[in-house]
Amino acid sequence: MSPFPLTLLFVAAVLASLLVKFWLATRQMRHVAAHRHAVPAPFAQTITLAAHQKAADYTLAKARFGLLSMAFGGAVLIGWTLLGGLDALNVVVRDAVQPRFGDMAYQLALLVGFAVIGGLLDLPFDLYGTFRIEQRFGFNRMTWKLYLADSLKGIAVGVVIGLPIAALILWIMGAAGSLWWLWAWGAWMGFNLLILVLYPTVIAPMFNKFEPLPDESLKARVQALMARCGFAAKGLFVMDGSKRSAHANAYFTGLGAAKRVVFFDTLLNKLTPGEVEAVLAHELGHFKHRHVQKRIATMFAISLAGFALLGWLSTQAWFYTAFGVQPSMTAPNDALALLLFLLVVPVFAFFVSPLFAQLSRKHEFEADAYACAQANGSDLAAALLKLHEDNAATLTPDPLYVRFYYSHPPAGERLAALPAASFQQAG
Repeated sequence: MSPFPLTLLFVAAVLASLLVKFWLATRQMRHVAAHRHAVPAPFAQTITLAAHQKAADYTLAKARFGLLSMAFGGAVLIGWTLLGGLDALNVVVRDAVQPRFGDMAYQLALLVGFAVIGGLLDLPFDLYGTFRIEQRFGFNRMTWKLYLADSLKGIAVGVVIGLPIAALILWIMGAAGSLWWLWAWGAWMGFNLLILVLYPTVIAPMFNKFEPLPDESLKARVQALMARCGFAAKGLFVMDGSKRSAHANAYFTGLGAAKRVVFFDTLLNKLTPGEVEAVLAHELGHFKHRHVQKRIATMFAISLAGFALLGWLSTQAWFYTAFGVQPSMTAPNDALALLLFLLVVPVFAFFVSPLFAQLSRKHEFEADAYACAQANGSDLAAALLKLHEDNAATLTPDPLYVRFYYSHPPAGERLAALPAASFQQAG
């Protein structure tokens, strides 16, 4: 197969995805700016004009910055592929490492080199987003010292956890024959399940402090809710999220007996006990409807298809040459194929992402309905209003932008779907 048609298809997909992203972003910016002057009628009694305008300004600031990072990301992608960046890195690393340290060291060094360069390219955008945009709107609590500590811990976790699984996948690719992709998929899935079990007790405490929920009355209320819902957890914990951000959240983590309920301290400071119970009931709704299991099953299926596709593409010379890379004749190309695959596939996957966003919004509506049945609907409405205001989430997003990107329904749709009395009582 000639690589030229695939190159043209890739260029067309990159340009189309960038044009769609820019079009959607500018639609969002125009729509939010046009509705900045007045609070939408359904929220006029609950959201102040100042809060509404802060949310609009926050959304616009992030969208403008997003346009810049989008353009830069597209340029970097072309630089890695068609302009020969990945090929040049591969040649340098292969010539420096493979003759002295062998094939596995060369392949791991290629992965590390790619990750380091990618991290350095992304660093200015991460710093600006954290210390300029989040700081400007009063959300950032991160200090430079904490940022550096988090970065070093993240690197350590990547080395301790990431390198072994990468080495295992690369070894399977080279040793397991034509069906290596099936064995590699099994190893990858086992690794992900292990991380889900280890994350609550091993990884997360490296970055945050977790303490048992101290409020006994709230603890009793939450335990009664979980008992009604038939849910068992390892414990109820408060996380010091306020040391990094003013944003509030709550979540479940872990699998099986390792499941935990985690509240951000910012959430407990902003919501009443009834509202906390309603938010937790929403999260329980995801478990009751088996959304978590469905998402894991979907991840399993997509990753299996991905490994199968990689298994075929990695044996095709045109796959490399179509994207500006020359495969080696004297060294394994497994790491090279893996990196090229991770660069190219997201370009095409972008066009089906709205389907997953739509499914996620459907799950959120189902979880809200469950929360209203298990807790007080007006408490849920009040909690959603507070969280939207405190997180400066715009009340007037562009409808098409929502359909393409939003994993959660916008406030207007979400509150309108609650029992009629809930929103009225919350207001």
